[in-house]
Amino acid sequence: MEFHDLLAHRHVQAIQTDTQAAIIVLTGLDEPRAGVEALAAGAQDYLIKGKVDPDLIQRAVRYAVQRKQAERANAALQIGRLRAEENARLERGLLPQPLLSSSAVTASSRYYPGRAQALLGGDFLGVVQTDDGQVRAIIGDVSGHGPDAAALGVCLRIAWRALALGGHRDQQLLHLLEQIHVAERTQSNLFTTCTLITLNPDRGILTLHLAGHHEPLLVTADGAREVSAAHGIALGIAPGLGIWPASTLTLPVRGALIAYTDGLIEGFADTSTTRLGVEGLLQIIDAIRTPDPGLHLDHLIARTRTLNADRHTDDLAVLRLDWDTGTDDAQ
Repeated sequence: MEFHDLLAHRHVQAIQTDTQAAIIVLTGLDEPRAGVEALAAGAQDYLIKGKVDPDLIQRAVRYAVQRKQAERANAALQIGRLRAEENARLERGLLPQPLLSSSAVTASSRYYPGRAQALLGGDFLGVVQTDDGQVRAIIGDVSGHGPDAAALGVCLRIAWRALALGGHRDQQLLHLLEQIHVAERTQSNLFTTCTLITLNPDRGILTLHLAGHHEPLLVTADGAREVSAAHGIALGIAPGLGIWPASTLTLPVRGALIAYTDGLIEGFADTSTTRLGVEGLLQIIDAIRTPDPGLHLDHLIARTRTLNADRHTDDLAVLRLDWDTGTDDAQ
């Protein structure tokens, strides 16, 4: 294309935006600055009318294509860097460091987005130990994917931590979380499932409140099993009308509780269309022999992802709480 004036300058910029092709402009003999301006506008090279031969055209085309490819590669690297930084910021909000003062309880967690290079979704979790010595945790899943769900998940996780440390408990806390969910959601059909966990390591007592979420798993020396617990409605389904009954369980001296979002069990279990489900998950857990909690989660997630073979793309979060009170009196 010939490059003459401001209109052509804008034309080059528009082409550069709308196409992945390399651009070479042709300037007039009396336009010595036009070539430089063309490069500034986004062209990869320029030629001067009347001073063009076949070899020069061939060389210009080859260099222009190479420059365009380098520009595209650099742009892709920049996008990847920005995406990684954004994911890291979201991950810090969704997966905070646990606030534990007792060595009797440890927390391990993992989070995987459902799609390669995708933003984290609305899964979130948190762990704190309050002044009364009880360990309080939450794991939740905002419906939907992408930045809106992730932002709402971060908001709920931060609100939960502040409310728990501020002394709010159980149903009252869930009602407050629901109010925040409704106020902060970008779409009226978004809802959040979550599980509130209260672990008293001194008394060996576990209390659960389920808001549309599935039961966690109890892992002991005898194997893994699903905890039986009462269910309540997910947050945001019927604002103000939710009732979330408490379920209490006496714990062994040592063991672990694994809470997770449904991305862990909704993948496929084999080459058929059979879902993994809770039973399949329990079988995988029982087959893992490592005593290290973090490594145990890594093996667990790796196995489920291998079986699924990328056929299911939901996000997943897993929280594992391990305790060892060291005395049978804790029961």
